[in-house]
Amino acid sequence: MPAFALYSFAALAEIAGCFAFWAWLRLGKSFWWLLPGMGSLALFAWLLTMVDVPAAGRAYAAYGGVYIAASLVWLWLAEGVRPDRWDLTGMAVALVGATIILVGPR
Repeated sequence: MPAFALYSFAALAEIAGCFAFWAWLRLGKSFWWLLPGMGSLALFAWLLTMVDVPAAGRAYAAYGGVYIAASLVWLWLAEGVRPDRWDLTGMAVALVGATIILVGPR
């Protein structure tokens, strides 16, 4: 699976897992929200190990840009808050950085 697809699925898993904890602690949801949340966070970690790069730190650094983009999509679709131009500019900078990390000549 291409790195961008793995990163995208990993971001969805991480955000969903973290949101489960947010919902429990900040929104007063049931303790049972933590079970799928923990499963989702484990899936996130497993997906990151599937990215074909020789060093974990590089995989995590490049993932950061995709995570930022996915978080803004979550903000818009799940929370109903439309990202502003500063959000989108920051996302673009982060994605350019992630691309440089992944495809830069070595």
